[in-house]
Amino acid sequence: MDLITSGNGIEVLLRWLHVLAGITWIGVLYYFNFIQTPFFGSELGGAAKGPMTRGLVPNALWWFRWGAMFTFLSGWTIVTYRYFHLHIPLSDGYMTKILTGGLMGTLMWANVWFVIWPAQQVVIKNAEQVAAGGEPIPEAAARGARAGMASRTNTLFSIPMVFFMVSAANLPGFLSGNNDLVYWLVAGGLILAVEINGLIGPGAPTQKPLTTVSGTIHGGLALWLVLYVVGAFLNS
Repeated sequence: MDLITSGNGIEVLLRWLHVLAGITWIGVLYYFNFIQTPFFGSELGGAAKGPMTRGLVPNALWWFRWGAMFTFLSGWTIVTYRYFHLHIPLSDGYMTKILTGGLMGTLMWANVWFVIWPAQQVVIKNAEQVAAGGEPIPEAAARGARAGMASRTNTLFSIPMVFFMVSAANLPGFLSGNNDLVYWLVAGGLILAVEINGLIGPGAPTQKPLTTVSGTIHGGLALWLVLYVVGAFLNS
């Protein structure tokens, strides 16, 4: 009964929900970026794109956006519980690492609900309209490209985001210093710069790495390395 009567048990349930939702969300994110998008760019995939956009994509997007929502809500519920109930200060190294991952996760959630999903609704409607013999929606291609850049940005963020979440409880010596203000000015600035780059009009030179799977992965590893070095330097 400790699972539902104790604070620790409730936190375990919240973490369980958070991990399950996160697996669902990031799993579908990786499917879109590593499998579906490259397939749509092939000859066979191009021919199947219309039917898949009408049939498979809406279902995948349902799991995608609600996985993001439950990951977001459960994650911030855990942070709130640990701050108010366990009295872990925001300056604690654990919180610094969790909030670094949480900042990226929150931007990813916002991209899903306010950029990717609205754009994909237009793309889906366009596919349905064309299949029914109607005229294509003029802005559908541009909205799809914007959704693609936001999705690739989320994929990039996911790499350092997972590291900071895992390191919070497993790398206690990292980011345990007292330079939080400087850290957040540098790390927060870098994270916001990546987000802004993902939201500007598709085709910008700085978005070129996001046009390929390997470029996106390398970009995520580069952001992780820079954030890690910044945190390690300020902790030295």
